[in-house]
Amino acid sequence: MRHVARNFFGCYFRSVEPPPSGDSSDHGSPASAEDVPGDAPGDAPEDTPGASARGATVATVDLGSNSFHMLVARVVDQEIHVVDRMRVRTGLAEGLDENKRLTREVQDRALDALVIFRQRLLHMPTASVRAVGTNTLRQAKNAPEFLAEAIEALGHPIEVISGREEARLIYLGVAHGLEEADERRRLVIDIGGGSTEAIIGEGFEPLETDSLYMGCVTFARFFPKGRITARAFEEAEIAAALELTPIERRYQALGWSQVVGSSGTVAAIASILRANGWSQDGVTDKGLRRLKKALLAAGDVTRIDLAGVAPERAPLLPGGVAILRAVFQRLGLERMDVAGGALREGLVYDLLGRIRQEDVRDRTIRAYSERYHVDQDQARFVAVTAHQLLEQVVGGWVPHGPDVARLLGWAARLHEVGKAISYSGYHKHGGYIVANSDMPGFSRRDQQVLAALVASQRGRIRPTRFASLPVDRGHRMIRLGLILRLAVLLNRARSRRAVPMVRFKARKKTLSLVFPAGWLDETPLTRADLENEGARLRQVGYTLTVE
Repeated sequence: MRHVARNFFGCYFRSVEPPPSGDSSDHGSPASAEDVPGDAPGDAPEDTPGASARGATVATVDLGSNSFHMLVARVVDQEIHVVDRMRVRTGLAEGLDENKRLTREVQDRALDALVIFRQRLLHMPTASVRAVGTNTLRQAKNAPEFLAEAIEALGHPIEVISGREEARLIYLGVAHGLEEADERRRLVIDIGGGSTEAIIGEGFEPLETDSLYMGCVTFARFFPKGRITARAFEEAEIAAALELTPIERRYQALGWSQVVGSSGTVAAIASILRANGWSQDGVTDKGLRRLKKALLAAGDVTRIDLAGVAPERAPLLPGGVAILRAVFQRLGLERMDVAGGALREGLVYDLLGRIRQEDVRDRTIRAYSERYHVDQDQARFVAVTAHQLLEQVVGGWVPHGPDVARLLGWAARLHEVGKAISYSGYHKHGGYIVANSDMPGFSRRDQQVLAALVASQRGRIRPTRFASLPVDRGHRMIRLGLILRLAVLLNRARSRRAVPMVRFKARKKTLSLVFPAGWLDETPLTRADLENEGARLRQVGYTLTVE
């Protein structure tokens, strides 16, 4: 395992433990960055979440487009009690060059922030920490390379989440943070540095989620060199209105009884309106008009002289105001409340659900199974067989890691979704459905892995399906794919009798299956399928022996 610390002179200090030798189910394997929480030998973790997670200490890290945020909290009786909070402005979105690549300068600034967070999170177990990247990391072409360094700097896994998943988590944080936890319908708007999330929900459940390509950092481009003009404001508001156009009719048809804004931009604008006596509670349309007038009078971000304006917020304020004015105009709003919770709090509640085995990802898999009329019994038999095979090689041929067994189980439960389109090539159809659907709870990377597993269940073995994953994870997921293939094959007869316990051994590229005496003689279809599978495996350098 490699521990990394990064000082403010840009240097890395590494201590390297030699990995155990061998590659077998009989021996342990080196842990990856995803597997190790970073606890120093002999140090007790800060808290180990129990099954109920009562009083559990959890932490979330939000790698936002403008700032990185860390929240450490204890969760008691469904309430968050903040233990520690930290914010470091990184200006990540400002570091995207014309080729959509993060510059080295902004990467170093971001890594410095994560090293600061690392010290606070060092003794927390991986299961109690969740770190996510948002819009800028969704866009950056060199995000995979940066993330490899970022994971080392933070000492915990980092996921890049989709815009809709970000919106779902924001709504979860907002809904839990409202004083009145009733079932009325709410419109939630969250203006970030690189994107704006819009959500309509009831109680704790989102009904519509959208992520729009506009944020206070990216909209600074309408005010070059900080100049604030009427024309610049008009162009920014028109651009924001165009982003809102696709959701207007859909949202207005659903309707809402309360409007809530969340995160830094809305909170900052509400604070400025209150400090200048333009609105005593939340954000109003009248208050926004007065703020815009004051910004135009200043003419330049360096000359903004208003109560409540933080110096670092000033360059981003005109863009944020333009976006919020467009939201008010296009959706016909008069007033907006400000929520205390947002993405970070939503991550806490989502993480708490995972700890308590109330994982939204399980709900997503169930919903897709029902939507695509998956044969539930067959999916269950395949999942059971897959887990029986995995248990015999996990920790060796397949290293331990977060959600390894669950990813395999989810893939088994969805392996036949493609049949809703056509039997011919259903594994490819299934992979496409999983890769291109909105799957609440799943990071983009895990959704990509799930799609590759589903697409790899039969036919030619294509390691290239996993090529975009980091080398260590791609290697592991290819092996999971081989286990799924064998589980699907062994259950091809669709018998309601479970497949007998099979002894499974694996070492490097040699696989071995040992069946109960006489069983293969009674199942000629399975024997023939295993012979064909052996031929396919040989094409990619694997050997399969069957006894």
